Amino acid sequence: MEEIREIAKKFERYSAHSHITGLGLDENLVARDIGGGLVGQKKAREAAGIIVRLIREGKMAGRGILIAGPPGTGKTAIAVAISKELGKDIPFVQISASEFYSSEMKKTEALLQTMRKAIGVRIRETRRVLEGEVVEINYNMVPNPYNPTQKVPESATITLATKKEKKTFSVGSRLALQFMYSGISEGDVIIIDRETGRISRVGRSKESRKYDIDEYDFVERPDGHIEKDKEYTFVVTLHDLDEARARRGSIFSLFSSESREIDNEIREAVDQQVKEWIEQGTAELIPGVLFIDETHLMDIELFAFMNRAMESEMAPIIILASNRGFARIRGTDEVSPHGIPLDLLDRLLIITTEPYSRDEIRLIVETRAAEMGLLVDDEALERLTDIGERYSLRYAIQLLAPSNEIAKIRNSGKIEVQDVDRAEKLFADVSKSSAYLKEWEEKLLQ
Repeated sequence: MEEIREIAKKFERYSAHSHITGLGLDENLVARDIGGGLVGQKKAREAAGIIVRLIREGKMAGRGILIAGPPGTGKTAIAVAISKELGKDIPFVQISASEFYSSEMKKTEALLQTMRKAIGVRIRETRRVLEGEVVEINYNMVPNPYNPTQKVPESATITLATKKEKKTFSVGSRLALQFMYSGISEGDVIIIDRETGRISRVGRSKESRKYDIDEYDFVERPDGHIEKDKEYTFVVTLHDLDEARARRGSIFSLFSSESREIDNEIREAVDQQVKEWIEQGTAELIPGVLFIDETHLMDIELFAFMNRAMESEMAPIIILASNRGFARIRGTDEVSPHGIPLDLLDRLLIITTEPYSRDEIRLIVETRAAEMGLLVDDEALERLTDIGERYSLRYAIQLLAPSNEIAKIRNSGKIEVQDVDRAEKLFADVSKSSAYLKEWEEKLLQ
């Protein structure tokens, strides 16, 4: 039969770092010219590659990293690339330091909660389950006691089958209602947790397939026995466990907001429980990554709190980013490199980034245009490179989208130099905006 392909317009939204897939290193941790969506910054990328290896080997506990460099030199991009290299199971939390002051709680509590969101626990749990294809299901319907004109299931019988055996089970009203509300029907492959009664639909059995095109996911009929022990593996964060225990602690917690503070006793109980799981071999701790941008916005209290928290065995890998030189430490009159106290700086591995060369700017603009699916001719690419070199790389990249819209107005599918020139006249960069302020200083409100 001829293959039928479904054509649909996908949802497209491009963030500043959506094109990054990794650090772009070879097996010897040497940076390629272009790799993982990154261009240039070879020294910083190679240093980040060593950090990734140390994290995987569990040798970064109690340490932090500072990525320092001028604005627009790829600090956040490198942090995102580190998270991509570590894999999807590694918790990665990205936050700006200003967010610690905007939440409805103490700033130190906000920092602590954020740190615990960056620490995962991989839990392995064995459950007694029933697994099989539903080959028959019958409901015993009775009048609803609250509405006699409506019928509800009082019980049900369900027959499950695997490739090896077939069994029939009778269930009460609670499970029967779950079957009905979940739309369980003959041909579904399901899993029933013996202890909790929770029902999961795996998909439709391939044996029940009737049509070449269908909306369901089809799976093989399970093999082996219907009743079996099945191991589940899932990852939660320490903050998830804190929240769960806090909600169980008091009936009043049901009415509290999610942003409330958590008692230290609850965290200590969670930590003890996790340690017991680890000793029993049913759980594994996954130290994730906490990336804090605009680090200079943190004050001396937060820095002191972080300094102590980094010593905890339950601490994540902390990556700080700063574009400041010598700056005043917030909350004090002291000036320090990057606006960070010296005692904390002494505990950080510092990765530096440098301004991009002209060739690197061109490659970045070209890579970004390709990621957005835009066609740019050579002359327009040169003009954008000039703009990136003269003003800023970010300004050049931001001109891509409006230049493309201007090209569309001309009914052209390619960005040309005239489109870039018009976009540059319509939108101002920082230097043009500053000149505008000086020109109209007397008319602007002070």
